Amino acid sequence: MPKLVRDRIPGIIRADSAEPVITVAAHEEYVRELRRKLEEEVAEYLEADGPQAVEELADIMEVVHALAAVHGRGADGVERVRQAKADERGAFTGRFIWHGNR
Repeated sequence: MPKLVRDRIPGIIRADSAEPVITVAAHEEYVRELRRKLEEEVAEYLEADGPQAVEELADIMEVVHALAAVHGRGADGVERVRQAKADERGAFTGRFIWHGNR
């Protein structure tokens, strides 16, 4: 099954003496493949432990940066939205687990 790969992967494949079959995605396909890649990377993160978990988080962030660009925002734009939400509603550093109301 075809899948979205990082920009340098075709060159890495060529350096290993193989010829990759590559197409360039149109906008709609690119967005769809980024969303699929996000699901893939999140699933990999959920299965990972220790240093591998950090590697998977980095992959998730790379996909998030690409999606932000697709939506006309850079990583800084997403960070501003994240910070505004954290300022208004808080972050997750308190480790609070809500069990409903009485």
